[in-house]
Amino acid sequence: MENNINQQTVLNEKILKITMRIKDQYPALSKYLEELPITIPNESKPEITIDNLKTYFDSLETMLNQYLLEHPEDSIKEN
Repeated sequence: MENNINQQTVLNEKILKITMRIKDQYPALSKYLEELPITIPNESKPEITIDNLKTYFDSLETMLNQYLLEHPEDSIKEN
């Protein structure tokens, strides 16, 4: 149980970090954050699971990486 909480905390931190990076450095992508399928659940009371968080993080990362491949001129080097 505690391991799941730790995994969830780590994933939430990673999601927050990549979301803030997108909003701060790549505002053109911000409009897509709300359109990702994971943010529009089909259920009335969706359960947040480690798998759901992982899938969501992976989709954010994929979206950002794809954008950077297609728009290398927008790439911002991180310190």
